[in-house]
Amino acid sequence: QEKGRDVSQAGKNILLVDDDQEIRELLQTYLSRSGFHVRGVPDGGQFRAALCAEPADLVILDVMLPDEDGFSLCRWIRQHERLASMPIIMLTASSDEADRVVGLELGADDYLGKPFSPRELLARIKALLRRVSFAQERGSDVLAFDEWRLDMISHRLFHADGEEVFLSGADFALLKLFLDHPQQILDRDTIANATRGREVMPLERIVDMAVSRLRQRLRDTGKSPRLIRTVRGSGYLLATQVTPHHESAH
Repeated sequence: QEKGRDVSQAGKNILLVDDDQEIRELLQTYLSRSGFHVRGVPDGGQFRAALCAEPADLVILDVMLPDEDGFSLCRWIRQHERLASMPIIMLTASSDEADRVVGLELGADDYLGKPFSPRELLARIKALLRRVSFAQERGSDVLAFDEWRLDMISHRLFHADGEEVFLSGADFALLKLFLDHPQQILDRDTIANATRGREVMPLERIVDMAVSRLRQRLRDTGKSPRLIRTVRGSGYLLATQVTPHHESAH
């Protein structure tokens, strides 16, 4: 085995869309050295065709593309039943924080601003794939809390009324963090580290926005959220009991 290579991630398929040929070739070469199979396409149309022909384990979306932007591609993935849980990293050349917030709101799991180092992108990719792998290794465990049930292997969230609520990878990571620490105050640094991987400076607005999005998924909106409470000056707290289940696979 090669030193430094994560055997569990060897052979994973990555699909990259970026209209800059130099960036595509650089990332294909660099990520291939770590054992990934990387396909690169220059625009949204070719990206859709490539993804429908052969699903990927992770996708990297540039925001600015010649035909349609990365936001619309991110939205399309999250609305596509077969692809909805696929990890997404977005690349943006814009320094505008609003662009990054929009990407995360649409369901992206992480983002990097251009210019970036391939090494940092590789670290983000590995962190995302580890989260997916960890969830799958748990088997078909189901956690019940309040009026909800979360399937830990499929990342599917169900309400007691039967409705299924979509979770992005970032939503799932944040919800899992709360479920692992019920009725404990989690500060913003803890939330940022758990949901966004390694080597990421905690960004207060991004964390608050991620919590707000999860509250919307859990119908926990309004002036005084009931499930995920704000503890002023400290962080957030999941104010309910969590009951583990194990449902045997059929």
